[in-house]
Amino acid sequence: MSEIRPFTVNISDDVLARIMSRVEAFRWFPAPEAGDEWAVGMSTPFLKDIQAYWLKTYDWRAAEKTLNAWPQYKTQIDGLDIHFLHVVGEAGGKRPLLLTHGWPGSVYEFYEAIGPLAYPSKHGGRAEDAFDLVIPSLPGYGFSGKPASPLGQQATARIWDTLMREQLGYDTYLAQGGDWGGLVTSILGLKHGTDKGGGCRAIHLNMIGHRPADSTPRTEEEKAWIARSQARMQAEGAYFMEQSTKPQTLAMALMDSPMGTAAWILEKFHGWSDLSEGGLTDVYTRDQLLTNVMIYLVNDAIATSVWYYAALFLEGGLQLQPGEKVGVPTGIANYPGDDIYKTPPRSWCDRIYNVTYWSDMEKGGHFAAMEAPDLFAEDVRAWARSLG
Repeated sequence: MSEIRPFTVNISDDVLARIMSRVEAFRWFPAPEAGDEWAVGMSTPFLKDIQAYWLKTYDWRAAEKTLNAWPQYKTQIDGLDIHFLHVVGEAGGKRPLLLTHGWPGSVYEFYEAIGPLAYPSKHGGRAEDAFDLVIPSLPGYGFSGKPASPLGQQATARIWDTLMREQLGYDTYLAQGGDWGGLVTSILGLKHGTDKGGGCRAIHLNMIGHRPADSTPRTEEEKAWIARSQARMQAEGAYFMEQSTKPQTLAMALMDSPMGTAAWILEKFHGWSDLSEGGLTDVYTRDQLLTNVMIYLVNDAIATSVWYYAALFLEGGLQLQPGEKVGVPTGIANYPGDDIYKTPPRSWCDRIYNVTYWSDMEKGGHFAAMEAPDLFAEDVRAWARSLG
């Protein structure tokens, strides 16, 4: 078993200076006239505002203090360094919950929900609802190591099960995820569930991970959802095709441009967040948006993060095989503001998962834990209570 090493975020001044010099030197070019400044992609006025804030106000050293407020570690599994937070709160080592982020997020997505989940009695909840939290950075993301070639969600699920059982000593655990975290968590339930001899005893998703073996719609509701999903992917899914088929071409551009990376990431935050009550900076602070971007930049991680898409197809894709179904109890949270990856009808989900808990959330989108941390935490607590 590899050593578990304490880890502290401490980026060198040289790295920060290199990034900021590129931010300052970014050359602006004309934006097309359009009634909606986001109609053709990243909003130029918004990115100019972000650049000005980045140069004049944003403080990475303050962000480091926030990131280091919770205990972090690294360990090596299958030859790869894995970074993770491990917060043993009021659960006292007895109720582990594994939280997995996606793209273009990071472990930072969960920071506002850590307190309510680990120390609920300090946040209006009950101590008996507390979890031990384990929050890893995906391989190739954030402060985790970079694989030599695309490594995907099946491999990640194996690594996570090893982390939880062999490295941290938890016999069984709960797991939650959205975006890629939703697929990794689904694979944990499918292949590493307690019903299969693994350690995952139940899962909670805010984005489903698999397609049923028979993807033929059976109800009018399913037909409408599929038609809408196909239309939304046609309009918004070009990034997915590029990152799945030609990730290295994209990486060549993004790795040399902090502003380009910010544009690529923040345009997705705009398109996937619940903006029903305001704009992007009404949902998140500029500091939150930039800290998430900076986690990619200070680690030179944007290239290996987009490799993760190509790895999906190298590992076999999303489709379940005939007879396959996630057997562990599954909770699904339906957030109304996730426009492109909208939750399917319950009947569709029942074909993939053993759905024992369902919640229709009042607000929130794709980045649920970051957008609505209190709602997210209470829903996860309610799901865990439903398991008995």
